[in-house]
Amino acid sequence: MIRKLVILAVIALGLGLAYAFNLHQLLTLESLKAHQARLAETIAARPVFSGLIYFGLYVLVAAFSLPGAAILTLGAGALFGLLTGTILVSFASTLGATLAFLSARFLLRDAIAARYGDRLAAIDAGVKRDGPFYLFTLRLIPVIPFFVINLVMGLTAMKARTFALVSQIGMLPATFVYVNAGTRLADIQKPGDILSAPLVLSFAALGLLPWIAKAVVGVIQRRRVYARFTRPAHFDRNLVVIGAGAAGLVTSYVAAAVRARVTLIEAHRMGGDCLNYGCVPSKALIKAAKIAHQARHGAAYGIDTVLEGLRFKDVMARVNRVIADIEPHDSVERYTKLGVDVVQGRAKILDPWTVEITAEDGSSSRLTTRAICIATGAAPFVPKLPGLDAVGYLTSDTLWADFSMRDTIPKRIAVLGGGPIGCELSQALQRLGAEVTQVELMDRLLVREDAEVSTAAEASLMADGVKVLTGHKAIACELRNGEKLLLTECGGLKREVAFDALIVAVGRVARLSGFGLEELGIPAQRVVETNDYLETLYPNIVAAGDVAGPYQFTHAAGHQGWHAAVNALFGRFKRFKVSYAAMPAVTFLDPEIARVGLNEAEAKAKGIAYEVTHYGIDDLDRAIADGKAHGFVKVLTVPGKDRILGATIVGEQAGELLAEFTLAMRHGLGLNAILSTIHAYPTMMEANKYAAGVWKKAHAPEWALKLLERYHRWERG
Repeated sequence: MIRKLVILAVIALGLGLAYAFNLHQLLTLESLKAHQARLAETIAARPVFSGLIYFGLYVLVAAFSLPGAAILTLGAGALFGLLTGTILVSFASTLGATLAFLSARFLLRDAIAARYGDRLAAIDAGVKRDGPFYLFTLRLIPVIPFFVINLVMGLTAMKARTFALVSQIGMLPATFVYVNAGTRLADIQKPGDILSAPLVLSFAALGLLPWIAKAVVGVIQRRRVYARFTRPAHFDRNLVVIGAGAAGLVTSYVAAAVRARVTLIEAHRMGGDCLNYGCVPSKALIKAAKIAHQARHGAAYGIDTVLEGLRFKDVMARVNRVIADIEPHDSVERYTKLGVDVVQGRAKILDPWTVEITAEDGSSSRLTTRAICIATGAAPFVPKLPGLDAVGYLTSDTLWADFSMRDTIPKRIAVLGGGPIGCELSQALQRLGAEVTQVELMDRLLVREDAEVSTAAEASLMADGVKVLTGHKAIACELRNGEKLLLTECGGLKREVAFDALIVAVGRVARLSGFGLEELGIPAQRVVETNDYLETLYPNIVAAGDVAGPYQFTHAAGHQGWHAAVNALFGRFKRFKVSYAAMPAVTFLDPEIARVGLNEAEAKAKGIAYEVTHYGIDDLDRAIADGKAHGFVKVLTVPGKDRILGATIVGEQAGELLAEFTLAMRHGLGLNAILSTIHAYPTMMEANKYAAGVWKKAHAPEWALKLLERYHRWERG
């Protein structure tokens, strides 16, 4: 803070001295002409000293963003000649501009980042990618004030050395023109005599050269990438999609809708993980568990209920019926009618335009295609835990088939993992009659959420009887005297968890092997590496869904699927960046946990300034009537403004309530818009309006309220 005050004092002093000595009047074309002869004599007598004085003056004018730099540049030509003048101005202007750049960064960037951190982060990403090109172009167009460029660039994350180097090169053409004009100072009557319209247009055209060069380099790079392959003369398909999960289905649907010839290849079951192993069966199980829970707690509503029996086999039969009922939405028949050529088999990309399909009987065929979409999804991650294979384990993919074969639920279930999948399964299985122990390595559940959300989740699980062991590291599994044990360690103390079934739910990893990515050299570590348009190393090969990241949500995969189809088919003409600005997420516990945008932990980590508005759902009429008066709505906004940065909801129907905040963020609506919207009474949705009301009350102008109070007092006499 002291250093900032010192710099501000120096700037104020510099500006004060400049105006005290009428520098703005001295640095004019008329003044330069009037004093040219005397200045020339002084320079001739002491050239080195005069050059240093001139250099220092130019640096100060540029650093303090004072008017007169153009006149000083003319003066360099008139007094020092073309070569010396150009050298002096080139280095002095760069040094002064860099000082202005650094001053703006030091004084203003932190404050701007604190207030507009999310927007500044996006700008920084663009500057990191194309900043030198932008800067070079701006420097070549003299009509744009250079001091504005200095100050604005100082607010970005551009490196100072990059700024200095690009500025020196970019300002050189205009410097040369001005210095050269200064050698003919007597002929100049007005600025237009130096910068004619054709000359300015020439500079602007010159500024396009980096972009033209970048495009040419891009073409060369693409040709180099494809150089070792022979491009087919014609193609069997416009698009081949590998994987019939959410991303692949949407990609295929969009392609067929625009009349492209598209083939969808699936090695296993249509609908992917969501339909067969994830969203659909888990939500059907959660619903059954909720009914069982309600039956046990009917007395709270004045109704005597007895849960006489829980037929687990029938519960699983219903889960399978739900899958079967939804299955037609993702079926081969439906997509064939939509115009998609659906092929069962395993796909492998042989080259950027050829896909080999191997059927179950071992036969193979090949298709040539203009574009390919990789949508192979993800699979459960299984840690290398000693003894795990010996005791046997289930994952979120395999437990459905296993449980469907059981007449009763396993008595003791250990769930390894404290993320959304682990939490949902732990609560549901506990409510269905199992004794569940949940083991999590981190010190709390749902570590991506705020601490109070984790606390609410743990409290809910424990209220249902789940034994939650956070901060416990799983170190091994053992089969001892016929008993299956999970060995854990916490703070140096070891613990044994006995189980009849072990569910491993510690995350999911992208399916990357066996599709030809390694042979083609497509970068893929945790996920397939793509750019903002979902393009891989080969622009005609795109990736979408869990295999591409950064999210593993069905709705995120569908969102990417549209972009993948459009960019793959029409990318030569127009490409669309994928935006994740308002990506919702729901953990289907009871109460539900839903979030869109930033939470406090993320805002702090990114250095984004925010303020919190908190509304307790225990005050909501509908929640009280339903016996669900617990949870909260928590909204992060820009300090002093109603612009929503993120919202977290814990409570009944939180996933449904979140939609209003998602819509508001997507379309730039603030809390005032939510507050002014009529919400039906009594509904859970009113929680959003009341949260907006809490914000409004906190930002009510006290001075205006005091004036109104005095006005009403006056009216009463």
